[in-house]
Amino acid sequence: MSLHKWPYANEIGREEHLECDVLVLGGGLAGCYAAIAAARKGQQVILMEKGATKRSGSAGSGFDHWESACTNPGSQVTPKEVAEAYIDEQDHYSNGIAHYIECREGWDRLLDMESFGGKIRDTEDEFKGAEFRDDETKLMYAYDYTNRYTLRIWGSGFKPALYKECQKLGVKVLDRTEATSLLTKKEGDKIIGAGACGMNVRTGKFYSVSAKATILAMSRPARVWLFNADLPGLCEFRPFNSIGSGHAMGYRAGMEFTMMEKSVRGEFSAAGRSYPPYSTGNNHNTWYGATMVDARGVEIPYLDRDGNELKSVSERFNPAKGQKFFLKGGVIDEAKYEYRGPETMPFEELAKRGYKLPFYADLSKMPEMERKVIWGMMVGEEGRTKIPVLKYYTEKGFDPEKHMLQSYGTGWQSANFLGQERQLFGAPGGVITDWNLMTNIEGVYAAGDQLYAMDCGGAASATGYYAGRKAAVHASEIAPVEYDRAQAEAEKERLLAPLYTEEGYSWKELNFAISKCMQNYCAEVKCEELLNEGLDLLNTYSEDIVPKLHCENPHDLMRTHEVLDILDVSKMILEACKMRKSSSAPLCFQRSDYPEMDPEEDKKFLTIRLENGKAVRGEIPHDYYGDVEEMYEKYNRDYIEEEAPKYYE
Repeated sequence: MSLHKWPYANEIGREEHLECDVLVLGGGLAGCYAAIAAARKGQQVILMEKGATKRSGSAGSGFDHWESACTNPGSQVTPKEVAEAYIDEQDHYSNGIAHYIECREGWDRLLDMESFGGKIRDTEDEFKGAEFRDDETKLMYAYDYTNRYTLRIWGSGFKPALYKECQKLGVKVLDRTEATSLLTKKEGDKIIGAGACGMNVRTGKFYSVSAKATILAMSRPARVWLFNADLPGLCEFRPFNSIGSGHAMGYRAGMEFTMMEKSVRGEFSAAGRSYPPYSTGNNHNTWYGATMVDARGVEIPYLDRDGNELKSVSERFNPAKGQKFFLKGGVIDEAKYEYRGPETMPFEELAKRGYKLPFYADLSKMPEMERKVIWGMMVGEEGRTKIPVLKYYTEKGFDPEKHMLQSYGTGWQSANFLGQERQLFGAPGGVITDWNLMTNIEGVYAAGDQLYAMDCGGAASATGYYAGRKAAVHASEIAPVEYDRAQAEAEKERLLAPLYTEEGYSWKELNFAISKCMQNYCAEVKCEELLNEGLDLLNTYSEDIVPKLHCENPHDLMRTHEVLDILDVSKMILEACKMRKSSSAPLCFQRSDYPEMDPEEDKKFLTIRLENGKAVRGEIPHDYYGDVEEMYEKYNRDYIEEEAPKYYE
């Protein structure tokens, strides 16, 4: 029994039922933009967020760049060019719908942000005259300085600005309230969304919310393979709260997912393996273009896609001769030849030439503006770097004009991971939707990291707003959906059960057990026997461990709910892996019992959904979304004609 007194009111057993037109689950970038879009259309909106919306989500503490804003005034590429490049780069295991929305509407969302009070320009002329700055618009660009479709932004102020706008528009925000399950009803073979249930994570109060339309805007799964029970706040790249509850809720309700068989070798995790992201010297993402040197201080050369050594820092940020543009950013490491940007010489070649480990980022060798924008702005604005990296290092005497930072892994990862230490990173699996971003559950939409093959803040913001306006139209056209009290009562009983057990297992023990199971049975190389063993073990956890989970306060109860969701997502991943009967390079998927790599007949999306307790397989062709530009314009005439023009006056 804990000796500490719980500091919040005890509302265990209390409940409240609410009604609205549009319910948004998740208060990150996607959720806030969705709520704003729906409220702008006159709908009554409730936003449910597990943390505090003002600073919650992956972008809560900031982010430093906004990808694919292809309609900004400096862009030299079209939305279609970049969206189709992403699709091609990912061998068509890509979300063409969401990527085109990101490319077409990302700049609109940045202008919205500016109107909310967020900073998207160098208004103080701090970087005046820099190659990456447009001195007329004061916009700052990253990566490809020729084509200028990725912007550097001051993202640490974005979430407070969004929260303020939500309040201004009358959005009812339920902070510190975790969403736990969808409310649905069946009409024949059709599932219809009816809202959701949730719980206040400080008081234990139970909520049920009836809604005409619901938007899932929560995170991708995490803590599946990587969890350290001694360092629970540092287990993955994104915030500890972000573990994929939306995936679990959707799966339990019969929602359809795709690419859930895809996982990558770990890239970021402090679960006993890596350093905090962006805290070590590297040459990727936030640090892209940084000068790297070896242990002797000898500079490591950058090469263009043709292997030509680049002689100046400026050449690192411009396409090669004959190249239209290149792709860089969170999803892209080393792209295909057509889209490959400048990169440091491969490690294998460096070793042959006698370069000595360890390597370092040496910003002192860079032009002043490039050094200042990496260390002062990018590292300062990226998630969780302003205080623990920029501020702390500076206080301890780090001076980028004089000092170097050691690199401890390959590229930007700050570590070297084992094959069984995996993550759903880059462009992982998730919910599959139609062109309205509606799922197979009528009236339930998805946005941001909830979608398959999505990543980064610009995509979350653009798809969030898009889903919000589509959900608002749907809500305005239908009658309220009947509230099923029995569903809510069953969910309430499930949520509170761990409070009433005798002393038993903690959430940490179960999370650790799940991660070890996934490392053992769903590692880099998979086969039917291993996957079946993994499912059997997880089912044993459900039968023997889950009924004995015990906690004593709402915070631990929330963590327990998270691990129950991680358990459901892990089962979905194992089932999805069993469904693909071949190996696939784009999906980072290797089966020893089906070694053939990417056979033509398997080049398609496999879908998975839960029906009557069984995983059901489906197939969808890669090009199911059609020509991205034509289809977007078909489904968005109202936005193109009525709303979008104001951003380009």
